Amino acid sequence: MSTPKRTIELIRNTELDVIRETANDDAHLIQLWLHDRPKNTIESYKRDVQQFLSFIDKPLKAITLHDLQQFSDALKPYADGTKKRKLYAVKSLIAFAHRLGYLVYDVGAPVRVPALKDTLSERILSEHELAHMLALEADTRNHAILRLLYSSGIRVSEMISLTWRDFTMRNNGSQIVVFGKGGKTRTIKLSNATTEELLVLKKDRTPDDPIFRSKKGGALGRIQVFRIVKKAAEKAGLWQKVSPHWMRHAHASHALDAGAPIHLVQATLGHASVATTGRYTHARPNQSSSDFLEI
Repeated sequence: MSTPKRTIELIRNTELDVIRETANDDAHLIQLWLHDRPKNTIESYKRDVQQFLSFIDKPLKAITLHDLQQFSDALKPYADGTKKRKLYAVKSLIAFAHRLGYLVYDVGAPVRVPALKDTLSERILSEHELAHMLALEADTRNHAILRLLYSSGIRVSEMISLTWRDFTMRNNGSQIVVFGKGGKTRTIKLSNATTEELLVLKKDRTPDDPIFRSKKGGALGRIQVFRIVKKAAEKAGLWQKVSPHWMRHAHASHALDAGAPIHLVQATLGHASVATTGRYTHARPNQSSSDFLEI
């Protein structure tokens, strides 16, 4: 028996009222919007939204398109990437508020987020540069960090979360189980060289001990890993501001250059779409139409 149309409308209206009640004010709305996002995203988005609210100096329910356009104009002194992130955060919050019924209109929809030049190719280290970084790193733990970041292509957040429970020996090396972005789990096979370096760190550690420990004995933090990679790059004479994510870029680019199937690289890196992995083939093409010109 079908449900009468009037009853369906009443149910929908009741559900909408419940949703509206969940956002009591702007602060509560922001809390709901940020729920379950990664820690670093929460921190940066919260700063961006607070900057916007301080700029307009009015509650969200009173904002207009003109307010957003003025805020966008005020961001001109910022780098393009920073401006894009701030506008995206504000637009995302407003769209979320509109979906919940907290705002009548999505006034942020017409606001354009600036397009950015793709600088991925500038952040891909050569095999020679990576080998130089590894050769000059004398610290056992730090050397293993550099090698694992490059050989597995994992993110910093994934690496510092690894415990020995996630590490398993295999006949021809080992593997790690990574809990990554979007709450997805993937298993990555490691080479013999990477396995040997990790085993040196294992010693008498328990399954729940972090693979990479700080000097105080706890899990290594993100900032510490950034410092380790930056210092290794500087020691190798690299002028770029190298971050751990550059090792991930290098893994993808070098693997594709060596003939690895793009779907295998996608699975290893945990990309949601093969199109994301495909960016690396465009960043460092092996062939161009210019190859066919005679002059």
